[in-house]
Amino acid sequence: MIATERSGPDLGDGTYRNPVLPGDRPDPSVLRVGDEFFLTHSSFDASPGLTIWRSPDLVNWTFVTCALENPLTTVFAPDLVEHGGRYYLYIPFIPSAWSDAIHEPEIWVIHADRPEGPWSEPVFTGISGAIDPGHVLGEDGERYLFVNGIRRCRLSPDGLRAVTPLEQVYDGWRYPDEWVTEGYSLEGPKFFRRGELFYLVSAVGGTGGPPTGHMVIVARSRSVHGPWENAPGNPVARTWSAEEAWWSRGHATILDAPDGTWWMVSHGYANGYRTLGRQALLEPIEWTDDGWPVAAAADVGAPLGKPVADAHPVAVPAPSDDFESPAWGERWVFDNPGADERERVRFADGLAVRGKGTSPADSSPLTTSSMDCAYEIAVELEVGDGATGGLLLYFNDRLFYGMDWDGDRMQSYAGGVRTHWREPAEPGTTIELRLRNDQHIVTGWHRRPGEPWQRHGIRYDTSGAHSATMNDLKSLRPALFSAGDGEVVFRRFRYRPLVGKNR
Repeated sequence: MIATERSGPDLGDGTYRNPVLPGDRPDPSVLRVGDEFFLTHSSFDASPGLTIWRSPDLVNWTFVTCALENPLTTVFAPDLVEHGGRYYLYIPFIPSAWSDAIHEPEIWVIHADRPEGPWSEPVFTGISGAIDPGHVLGEDGERYLFVNGIRRCRLSPDGLRAVTPLEQVYDGWRYPDEWVTEGYSLEGPKFFRRGELFYLVSAVGGTGGPPTGHMVIVARSRSVHGPWENAPGNPVARTWSAEEAWWSRGHATILDAPDGTWWMVSHGYANGYRTLGRQALLEPIEWTDDGWPVAAAADVGAPLGKPVADAHPVAVPAPSDDFESPAWGERWVFDNPGADERERVRFADGLAVRGKGTSPADSSPLTTSSMDCAYEIAVELEVGDGATGGLLLYFNDRLFYGMDWDGDRMQSYAGGVRTHWREPAEPGTTIELRLRNDQHIVTGWHRRPGEPWQRHGIRYDTSGAHSATMNDLKSLRPALFSAGDGEVVFRRFRYRPLVGKNR
């Protein structure tokens, strides 16, 4: 049985189930604006980048915009903040193979009058050799930016540049050496105030590696200048066992809701499905008598009470597309983009994409989100002279699975390489391709439009297509690619979650 719509996290009975934002949403940064919440997350090698989402209740999220139209290079964990009625996104740009814009990690910033934008062009803050910015307004009225380490500098009043060098200000909380983690990796500083106290939320243990590695720790102080006192109950959140529903929980924002309750948004891998990337998790926060936050849920995989009981349930829609108009960021982004990727695209009876490179590895494919443990994707494509078009499950330019068509023959890909298998298919310019990812087992089909589907002769196991094997913090996503000298027209892309036992 195939579902035509995705079910959302809101169960409709006053409870929800994680993830609240499915798909790869790593390093979430969440901001409350009145009675609404806005969220963004790492976008890595995607263009456009830094998608912004809106929610009335931290459970039901809808797409708003992309804040970063043309990323300079790879984007790591951002920080979305408000100051003086203006909105700021502090962005770590990381050197990459597809851009020579920078040569060491740097912190840049964009700003806007509203979270919905329009957002400014990126401005370099002057901070180099750092990632994971966290903005805070001190009790002295000055603006500060904390970064991994944990180091700190003072910002100019407009928040656009550092006016002091980075200095070490907090050494973190040390977990027992026998705990199984990836590495210490003190990072991801985020701030909130409660009463007269500043709370510093950060992550240790490493965001990849063992499922029990990543964790959330908290410290507090009466001043942004310290000293910082570690919570006696650290870590506030951690995956204690690989038997749990969510692995590598970390990189959290803690904030209050309009009704006075407190909540934590973090990320984590679904048990057994690292391929989906780090998804956004929500859990309630309670407070000890002496003012320390406690993650109160015994099981973040079980149904939990919603922050706002009467909010209307909304599911993040399946990214199906008839290509009648652009859906940049909401459905499609380019991976490893050049500066002019969108000049390759036009809308003409479908999505026409001019070829680039010779294979998926150097084609800057269009990717969209995978949000389910089992799903099916399909597309019709028409190839012009000299062009090759394909349908993939794509992790990065070194790892992908699927097939392509050049009008004459079909080529297959597994593990990031072209295989020896040559799928028999009748020559012609137009073909439909289909891939089913059923809990990591991938089956393919092809057909002429309107004719019966022909199953691909080879199946693939994609269970190893994740960050722990590739040392790249991405996810396995549906993708379309156009290579060669001609043009490929894509029509009627469909993404359908699979449910039930008779798939």
